[in-house]
Amino acid sequence: MIQTQNLSHTYPGDEDAAPKTVLRDVCVDIKDGEFVAIVGHNGSGKSTLAKHFNAILLPSGGKVYVDGLDTSDESLLFEIRKQVGMVFQNPDNQIVAAVVEDDVAFAPENLGVDPKEIRKRVDAALKAVGMYDKHMAAPHHLSGGQKQRIAIAGILAMQPKHIILDEPTAMLDPIGRREVLNTIKKLNREQGMSVALITHYMDEAAQADRMIVMRAGKVFMEGTPREIFARADMLRTTGLDIPQATELAHLLLKAGVPMRNDIISVDECVEEILKQL
Repeated sequence: MIQTQNLSHTYPGDEDAAPKTVLRDVCVDIKDGEFVAIVGHNGSGKSTLAKHFNAILLPSGGKVYVDGLDTSDESLLFEIRKQVGMVFQNPDNQIVAAVVEDDVAFAPENLGVDPKEIRKRVDAALKAVGMYDKHMAAPHHLSGGQKQRIAIAGILAMQPKHIILDEPTAMLDPIGRREVLNTIKKLNREQGMSVALITHYMDEAAQADRMIVMRAGKVFMEGTPREIFARADMLRTTGLDIPQATELAHLLLKAGVPMRNDIISVDECVEEILKQL
């Protein structure tokens, strides 16, 4: 698993700004095969937390362990980064080659993987994200959602145990968002890969196994999506919204319609409304 113990992080200051502490005594676990959504308002510390999971950032205080490996031990960084792949917000910043399959092969080539094994990994990764038919395409001809799936394939070719996605759909249209989220769920469900999704879209977070809500550098709430969204008023104090289906159900409940208070999907909302008709 990925585990943090009393994790704190302070960004150093400079001539114009004082040091800024953005994480304070954070204790979280992400278990093997789990799909966790980490949410929070801008400045809550969720992206800083994510960057500790594969040692892009190191703790100012406390510890981070990846499968028992201490991220603050420099001798272990190579192994840790093989175990934890990271996908960022802008796919254009992650694509380095002029042909899709060359881009996916880039990371395993740098790891010194045998060329025959690289061929297998590239094909398998592209098939896993539904992009094998584009293996000879130029990335700049692809849509945003397709580019992000190529970026995910590049991480898969490294064969990590865990994948961290830092707002991977923030720059995409609704179709691209749906493509990427379906890919994430497929990897988690079919390959048993641990997923930590940092997002500000509550409809995406609702599809995770568990949610972690960050506020002012600390864990504010933690539980299943049903548990979190059932406490909508408490969640709103963090500046976050709730899924539209959940919002409608709560409004109907307040108006006297006997709706469940833990609805998180459109289908569930429709089913409850139909019961009243």
